[in-house]
Amino acid sequence: MQLLAKKHSDWIKVVNSFGCNTSMSEDLVQEMYIKIQIKLEKGLDISYNKNDINYYYIFKTLRTLFLDLKRKGKNIKRVPVENIRATDDTIDYEGKYNLVKKELNKMYWYDKKVFELINKGESIAQLSRKTGIQYYSLYNTYKKVKEKLKKLL
Repeated sequence: MQLLAKKHSDWIKVVNSFGCNTSMSEDLVQEMYIKIQIKLEKGLDISYNKNDINYYYIFKTLRTLFLDLKRKGKNIKRVPVENIRATDDTIDYEGKYNLVKKELNKMYWYDKKVFELINKGESIAQLSRKTGIQYYSLYNTYKKVKEKLKKLL
């Protein structure tokens, strides 16, 4: 990785040659570092000698990342740091929990019981076998209750 980092400006130039601006080039090169690091941990050897890097492999990795970005049609807009406002990270967890409990208590007993059993770790398939209730009926009930509770939060 140290050999790769020494050629950082070269990698930026390569990505710039694809038609990216400097900030996008920086992002793609950082993505490339992540991909290469993961591959190195899995045993990939990107060196020709101990002192040289497989430039073709790096070029193909950068090109693939660029093409993936283009293929997905991503229009990434950078937000200047000045525009980011500080947020208040205090969340009333106790209040949210009580709200969820209150809503669960208002629900039909069957919906509540199915949600509680599955939420405690019972698999839908196991519950279906034990009760004789169709799998999709249990799944749809659980999904419906979960979506209703998500809307509260």
